[in-house]
Amino acid sequence: MDQILSVCGLICNECEYFKTNCQGCYSVKGSTFWAKEMPDKICPLYRCAINDNQYNNCGQCSQLPCKTFREFKDPNLSDEQNEKSLAERVTRLKIVRGN
Repeated sequence: MDQILSVCGLICNECEYFKTNCQGCYSVKGSTFWAKEMPDKICPLYRCAINDNQYNNCGQCSQLPCKTFREFKDPNLSDEQNEKSLAERVTRLKIVRGN
């Protein structure tokens, strides 16, 4: 199966929530199951990349990884795990973008 990347570079089809609680951010236009906790009920990374800047993903932004990208962390991961995830996602997004 091909990898399905989210706006922020997560591999959707490797996520335990994919297809059960989440259909992927593109399918739900950023209104993922956990985004109900956000003020506007949409992932802030999706809002920035897709809605505000009309990018296909965060990898098209020259500021990657920006402050929002770096500060938006999975509360279930340790600081070290979040840093590793951030680095992996940035690498994936740069590969998709072609750098």
